[in-house]
Amino acid sequence: MPDWTAAAHLRVADWHPRSRLAAQVTDVSRTAVPSVDVHNHLGRWLTPPGWTAPDVGALLDLMDRRNVATVVNLDGMRGDELEANLDRYDRAHPTRFVTFCQLDWTVLAQPDGEALLAGQLRDSARRGARGVKVWKNLGLTVRDATGALVLPDDERVVRTLGLAGELGLPVLIHVADPVAFFDPVDADNERIDELQANPDWWFGDRAVHPTFDRLLTALETLVLATPQTTYIGAHAGCVAEDLDRVERLLQAAPNWHIDVAGRMAELGRQPRRTRRLVEEFPDRVLFGTDSFPLTDEAVLTHVRFLETADEAFEYAPGEDVPPQGRWTVSGLHLSASALEALYAGNARRILRL
Repeated sequence: MPDWTAAAHLRVADWHPRSRLAAQVTDVSRTAVPSVDVHNHLGRWLTPPGWTAPDVGALLDLMDRRNVATVVNLDGMRGDELEANLDRYDRAHPTRFVTFCQLDWTVLAQPDGEALLAGQLRDSARRGARGVKVWKNLGLTVRDATGALVLPDDERVVRTLGLAGELGLPVLIHVADPVAFFDPVDADNERIDELQANPDWWFGDRAVHPTFDRLLTALETLVLATPQTTYIGAHAGCVAEDLDRVERLLQAAPNWHIDVAGRMAELGRQPRRTRRLVEEFPDRVLFGTDSFPLTDEAVLTHVRFLETADEAFEYAPGEDVPPQGRWTVSGLHLSASALEALYAGNARRILRL
């Protein structure tokens, strides 16, 4: 007989329901056209001291199998580390890899911080960086000499990223994080599993961090203030939970683009709204995985999401608890023309590939 008392007191952390839905499963093997993953990590920034992609040959084999023509490496950093990334990827395998630099925003705590940032930017462009990655620490942790947080709409940031545009460097920018990371950690928080596993990802302390809305408003101000700079908003424009807001900035700022990296969970639970956004802005949405190290499964799950009409499937196959929310996703079933632009056309235009 069932132990109904035990069932009534089952911890959510111990609950791993197995779907009994007999849903369509489309067999996929590669992206519909040679694709460009505009959001990935191949350097040593996130996995020191080793490379995130320890075997470049194996990575190239995977890319060939799955029809990934080019991967953008966001881990170039600057100086000697940028040179090491360029040597390992771009120079050794032209057209297969494109490396972005990063700026050390902490120098804004120094009196000549803005000049130092401009020097970093010019030097990185001279060395061969093809773009700039701006991480979420800008707005969350970076402080200037007065101890004040530096937000994306800070005049020093506006001028620096305006310079990136003058140098012909697109900017892939990640501001804030999922909205739930700014909410109270309580029974209403839909990302409680993820936050328990990564408590330092919680930004809900108003004495330390700005609100999510303040950060997004700062991002929008920055983009509108620098029309000569081409931006790619990481993770569905940094607010995948509110595609109406994403749409408003796409309408207002022709220099604003978004990638789909790392947000299949959010986009796939609103597939009709996501498809409508892609169809409305076919030249502004780019393919990215943010899956590192890149795997066959990661690419194929993205292919299933973008290309098929499959419903209610796992966005992170093999995980007992889905890492970005306890739900499934459904495919977008994008048209051939939309897929060509999303997978490759838009990235090739922006990156001049």
